[in-house]
Amino acid sequence: MTTPEHQPNDPEPTRPPGFAAPRYQDRVYRSPAALVGGVLLLALIGWLGIDAVVTGEGRTPWLALATMLLLVPLVVAYTLRPAVYVNDDRLRVRNPFRVIELPWGQVASLRSGFSNEVFDESGTKYQLWALPVSLRARNKAVRAETRAAAQAARAARAGSGSEGSGAGAGSGARASAGRGGLGPGGVPSGPKRAESDRAMDEMREMHELRQSEEAAQGEVTVRWAYEIAGPAVVGAVLLAVLLGVG
Repeated sequence: MTTPEHQPNDPEPTRPPGFAAPRYQDRVYRSPAALVGGVLLLALIGWLGIDAVVTGEGRTPWLALATMLLLVPLVVAYTLRPAVYVNDDRLRVRNPFRVIELPWGQVASLRSGFSNEVFDESGTKYQLWALPVSLRARNKAVRAETRAAAQAARAARAGSGSEGSGAGAGSGARASAGRGGLGPGGVPSGPKRAESDRAMDEMREMHELRQSEEAAQGEVTVRWAYEIAGPAVVGAVLLAVLLGVG
């Protein structure tokens, strides 16, 4: 997951008329697990497919080519392709077979349940394939937050129980805070969140900040990824023909 460079807080100098402000790189959200899985699947398909093409006999090479033509676009679509791009003006969702651009002014809400979703003002729902919900990651984050809160409570009790040993108790609390992710004074530095949940929180903050800005207005656009669907359909048809005439 990458983040863009941010503008400095200092006021910008006066710019001449017609000067275009520089565009900064979008913040990109992707699933590392999906990327790794996709690369491994593509390597496996390539290894088996090329071996069948080179060493196969009869219709085997053609069946292998048709199968690769079908599977490779699907693997790319569901593992390597999904991404969410965020900037000050809009949210761009790249799903397996569609690209949806939603200006912040058209975003009604971002919701998390069993999947992460964005709703536009008309009520249309778009799933964020690049941000899958992991119940395991959520449970892990909850357990980490519970441990940090317990350490904070123990540090507070130790500090209040011995006023004369304030320096020693303070150093022990700081050591406990270092191990448990606590902030100054033994207070948790913040709630633990799963990676996808943190990404959704950041997008909700951006939505709240930018939804009323003039540059964040416009229409929702949806574009189908024919470059992905086309080869997959051709591979499926070719495979069906080869199996049908065999």
